[in-house]
Amino acid sequence: MKKLLTIAGSDSCGGAGIQADLKTFSAHEVFGMSVITAVTAQNTEGVFAVQDISTDIIKKQIEVIFEDISVDAVKIGMVSKTETIITIAETLSKYKVENLVIDPVMVSKSGYHLLQLEAKEALIKNLIPMATVVTPNLPEAEVITEFKIETIEDMKKAAKEIHKMGPKYVLIKGGHLEGEAIDILYDGKEFIYYNSPRINTKNTHGTGCTLSSAIASNLGKGLSITKSIENAKKYITTAIEKSFSIGKGVGPVHHFHNFY
Repeated sequence: MKKLLTIAGSDSCGGAGIQADLKTFSAHEVFGMSVITAVTAQNTEGVFAVQDISTDIIKKQIEVIFEDISVDAVKIGMVSKTETIITIAETLSKYKVENLVIDPVMVSKSGYHLLQLEAKEALIKNLIPMATVVTPNLPEAEVITEFKIETIEDMKKAAKEIHKMGPKYVLIKGGHLEGEAIDILYDGKEFIYYNSPRINTKNTHGTGCTLSSAIASNLGKGLSITKSIENAKKYITTAIEKSFSIGKGVGPVHHFHNFY
């Protein structure tokens, strides 16, 4: 069995973060492990508080996993502080990580800043260059590139700018644009487009976490980057179609739609 590691924050309502990652890993029939970077108090209506985990514990979580278990892919999600980012980058650099997916979680759907503004440069300098693929949505890509993204051409421009920061691939997610949901993959030379129908639902809590974990799962199983994204897009599309209306706000997607 392939073994996947997520390094991210915990979501107390179970729709995003570590919980979504582990559910996604299980749905892809890989063994999931976790390094928790922060604990959030959140529900379907928003994020209400964040407690960061100490860098010593983050470092030790990573070390004990890699010193005991072979890791086929790593997904990094919420890393809120400069110190956390540097610790993760320095610790991972000691080990051979063949497949590293970075989902630059910055702002929750309710507007809560999950990445401290001063930590953006550390993310760009220390983690993004290590990535096999980085998967920002449009607001995240705007923060990273510091320009507005309103069209497909803007997405392509953003992909080029982020690729210059060092990752092997950049996947710009176009879900925030009007019309069909189009994601664009850039490898430094060519663009590949992934189209999927827009689903009329408010229940999209955890979609970014889930998609990046699905990509990591496929990469860890030995698939190519293009096939990994293709499979992950199909998975998240169905997960959104079969999402749950729980709570008073934005409900979660259905991670186990293949099973029930």
